[in-house]
Amino acid sequence: MTTRVANVESIGSYFESLSDPRHTRNRKHRLIDIVVIAVCGLVCGCDGPTAIHRWAANRREWLDGFLPLPNGIPSRDCIRRVLIALQPEAFQRCFRDWIADAPEPDGTGPSRLIAIDGKTCRRSHDAAHGLGPLHIVRAWASEHGVASGQVATEEKSNEITAIPLLLKQIELAQAVVTIDAMGCQKEIARDIVAGGGDFVIAVKDNQPKLSEAIGAVVERHLGGEREALRHRTHETQERGHGRRDERSYFVARVPADFAAKGEWPWITAIGTAVRITTHADGTQSDEVRFDMLSRFLSGQRFGEAVRGHWGIGSMHWVLDVTFREDDSRIRERTLANNLSWLRRFAVTLLKHHPIKDSIRGKMIRCLMNTQFLTEVLSPQ
Repeated sequence: MTTRVANVESIGSYFESLSDPRHTRNRKHRLIDIVVIAVCGLVCGCDGPTAIHRWAANRREWLDGFLPLPNGIPSRDCIRRVLIALQPEAFQRCFRDWIADAPEPDGTGPSRLIAIDGKTCRRSHDAAHGLGPLHIVRAWASEHGVASGQVATEEKSNEITAIPLLLKQIELAQAVVTIDAMGCQKEIARDIVAGGGDFVIAVKDNQPKLSEAIGAVVERHLGGEREALRHRTHETQERGHGRRDERSYFVARVPADFAAKGEWPWITAIGTAVRITTHADGTQSDEVRFDMLSRFLSGQRFGEAVRGHWGIGSMHWVLDVTFREDDSRIRERTLANNLSWLRRFAVTLLKHHPIKDSIRGKMIRCLMNTQFLTEVLSPQ
């Protein structure tokens, strides 16, 4: 493993453009100091302002090495008030600039597969104030699990309105954006293409005419007209976890008589993904997904896009099991949104470190070893 040069002092530079929302007479602690402490705390597994303060108080000597801390460690209430006052979009923009300066884990440059999906923070409901659980719609650079942006909503059904807002936060040029069927909307498809990107969007019965038109193309394929369609295929087989997965991907250009072409002019191809799983006891299960594509991708690239989106479930698992996001009872919406983003950013930093260990393993190392924490915070 190559030695990584750590430069924790540079972290604060990414937050210099962040406006301090506090009144000048209440600023005992620098905004940059509070934000850096919060980031460090989340990387070490803290679940909220109380735990962040407790961690910082026990790492005062290490923090003094690169933060001025003119009035000591900020209190729990100070950290909480700042994270409530910061506007999530501006807060996230600083982190995106930070991670944009770091190379990808394989050194090949930024990932261009972006998966958009939603996740509900199940225990964040507040019945006394008529609030349901907070729902987060977020974007991942799915090939490396890098957080790209997020928008908070009150209900899962509001993903349709949240996705266009999220797209404005993302660099779409030369990206392939994958979304599940909730995002199968004309406006969303149009915005992605207008931004210079391409889409792979699942199609289900929420768009009945489009679904019927795609079904007609698939039937032509199954009916023996495969050679009449310009198409590409890809197949994989994998064994692991006591099962065998066989995956087949089929991408076809839409024919000239494609019924939905007038309403959906951005669609140039349709894709079918089939996964057949054979379990250890010999039983089988299958999953089929139909997608609309704005570009006639290769079968392999289409498969990578679909698998990247299916792989979001593993990121949900990390957030729920490692960071215990579903157990969080934080109800204040802005605080919950900013902490949710900090968790995702912590996952990004931990995944960037090249040591072979689980996310939880790396988190424990950060908690126990400030040198390792320094390396994680400096993905150069």
